[in-house]
Amino acid sequence: MKTTTTLHDAFVMELCDTYDAEKQVLKALPKMVKAAHSPKLAAGFTAHLAETKKQIERLEKAFASLELPVKGKRCDGMAGILKEGAAVMEENHDETTMDACLIAAAQRVEHYEMAAYGTLVAWSRIVGNQTVSGLLQDTLLEEKSADLKLSALAEAGINQQAAIGA
Repeated sequence: MKTTTTLHDAFVMELCDTYDAEKQVLKALPKMVKAAHSPKLAAGFTAHLAETKKQIERLEKAFASLELPVKGKRCDGMAGILKEGAAVMEENHDETTMDACLIAAAQRVEHYEMAAYGTLVAWSRIVGNQTVSGLLQDTLLEEKSADLKLSALAEAGINQQAAIGA
């Protein structure tokens, strides 16, 4: 017989899932930096790598605030998104097409993270932990900013250059 769980329990499970997702992203970003041809895109990935490390630290602070051990729960969603991104890097695209595809792959990651952090922020507010809510809100804003930066790079010429190359 299964035990009934609460929103707090679901919040903790989502926090563990998101922690694992961020750890997966931390491992994938150096590969994306290496695969990028545009110096601006590579710099953006490098900057997001540093941001991701801070986001992991925030999650660890959230666990501490909740007096919980820091642990991840396998995030199959992020694993799938990153697997698709890895497959793109194995394609024989020309340089600008590769950069356009890397941006698309990175935006899938950002959108997944925005959904996770949006949920975590809402739930943390409801379960009454403002400290955790603030930490998670900071990360949500960073993820939204990363997505906007990726869109700006794509729209500033990478997508058009890839289309011309076709």
